[in-house]
Amino acid sequence: MPDLVVGLDIGGTKTAAAAVDASGGIGPVVTLPTRPERGPAAVLDTAAEAVRRVAAAAGRPPAALGVGTAGVVDADSGVIVSATDTFPDWPGTAVGAELHHRLAGLTPDGVLPVRVQNDVDAYAAGETWCGAAAGARCALVVAVGTGVGAAVVLDGTVRRGAHHLAGEIGHLPVPGAELLRCGCGRFGHLEAVGAGPAIHRHYRALGGDAPDTREVVRRAGLGDAAARRAVEQGAAAVGRAIAAVVTVLDPDVVVVGGGLAGAGDLWWSALRDTLRAETVDALHDLPLRPASLGGAAPIIGAARAAWQNGEG
Repeated sequence: MPDLVVGLDIGGTKTAAAAVDASGGIGPVVTLPTRPERGPAAVLDTAAEAVRRVAAAAGRPPAALGVGTAGVVDADSGVIVSATDTFPDWPGTAVGAELHHRLAGLTPDGVLPVRVQNDVDAYAAGETWCGAAAGARCALVVAVGTGVGAAVVLDGTVRRGAHHLAGEIGHLPVPGAELLRCGCGRFGHLEAVGAGPAIHRHYRALGGDAPDTREVVRRAGLGDAAARRAVEQGAAAVGRAIAAVVTVLDPDVVVVGGGLAGAGDLWWSALRDTLRAETVDALHDLPLRPASLGGAAPIIGAARAAWQNGEG
């Protein structure tokens, strides 16, 4: 019987886990609400419960666990280096050690190897393994949803940088965000104008009344002028930030996913047109692709780290 490797994605809204085989095939996904406002211990309890449910459905203990989580992660130690205020008290949390402690009882010898990385890095690893960036030597993978993140892939490997911050595109300064507070506490960053909640806030500031970003996007598609403006300006900010990064990185491909990547032609057109307008001629034909694995990408990419380390 092949080893059971579990991929776990701890996001701001939901926590999801599934078994992932050695070729990237994914089993049924267990999804639970994360509720980060309850604090790190509760988040980790939820994560452990998701893994237990996957193991119970499989009928055997996991051989290894790969984790993708919100926050800047020291992948060597499995500790959260920093996080936005979406995850209160998350910095300093030893995710790897805490999950090992909670799940040791699942295995006969009490040992469960755990590999932890940032959720967008996990997303990129999944898309590079068997998604829209498969086969690319150099790729920029961007995720736009509750936040804005990205990962740099070189020679098939996600590069994290000297301070675990490579790809933190959400904290690039961008025009139009100068007076807007980012989730990191500073002003003027991309996430404050390009993320889903930022688009919702912008719409409300323009006089619109909608319960969430999903409704703003729906209204934009129906021709609501304020909604269109909020969506287009948010997407353009993301396109401008991508243009800055690709000018430095010169990747083979840019892959964009996350919740807003499903916002439709209006969002994609604004992002694409801004990217093309802001880059030099040599980058005019740079492939821009939608992510292909959807919400499964960070689960698959998280599990890949366990397989690559020979712990599956």
